[in-house]
Amino acid sequence: MKQSNLMAKIARAPYILWAAIFIVVPLLIVVYYAFTDSSGSFTLANLAELVQYKETFLLSLWYSLIATFITLLISYPFAFFMSRKGPNAQRMMLLLVMLPMWMNLLIRTYSWMNILERNGIINNLLGMLGIEPLTMIGTGGAVILGMIYNYLPYMILPIYTVMSKIDPLLLEAAEDLGANNLAKLRRVILPLSKPGVISGIAMVFVPSISTFYISQKLGGGKIMLIGDVIERQIQTAYNYNLGAAISLILMILVLLSMAVVNRWAGKDEEGGVIF
Repeated sequence: MKQSNLMAKIARAPYILWAAIFIVVPLLIVVYYAFTDSSGSFTLANLAELVQYKETFLLSLWYSLIATFITLLISYPFAFFMSRKGPNAQRMMLLLVMLPMWMNLLIRTYSWMNILERNGIINNLLGMLGIEPLTMIGTGGAVILGMIYNYLPYMILPIYTVMSKIDPLLLEAAEDLGANNLAKLRRVILPLSKPGVISGIAMVFVPSISTFYISQKLGGGKIMLIGDVIERQIQTAYNYNLGAAISLILMILVLLSMAVVNRWAGKDEEGGVIF
């Protein structure tokens, strides 16, 4: 028994070391910079400066909530449709969903810039119809569109994974009991797919609220989200302390969101985001 426990500890050691180096240590560094000034002295001034970014925090939260909601509306019926298809069709559709993820986020975002810019594909088509060009780059809609496109697979995949495990016999049983399509959706499909929905919401909301590259390019420099503020403080102003303080508050916000997700999904349900 002792030898078995020793082997188990040895087997866990690499993972513990990995977590310590790449998770715990960086978090401690962020906390250190957040509560110190440029000379290394303890201060709360960095946290006090966060008040001026209250509107930016709220805007980031609002955009991420909209993007997450629209992504869910698109992903849920698509995932259900995909889960009801045959094995070959499922594999093909899954490949098409994952294909954009094989390209770098920068390339995908630049592609949307070419589509949405004043001389882009959409405005060129509108020009052929005699319609004046639309201003799309530099708007909140373009930023939200970029979030939806880039993070859509993260919503589809967990919902599809859960839905593919729903036994078709359950739906047939519901029909035998007199359930129509709406009743089957409300009483069978929605409850059983809830864990995948919760995981998908978390996987889309977290990167959306912290993104900065999408808002920089598709926002045309006019949309400032909290990720942009952090990037500017570190890369341009070289104010690591304020950047760390903002990152700390954003991290706390994300952890609170994950706690709400866990409480809603239930810790023993498959698909919950446990931390």
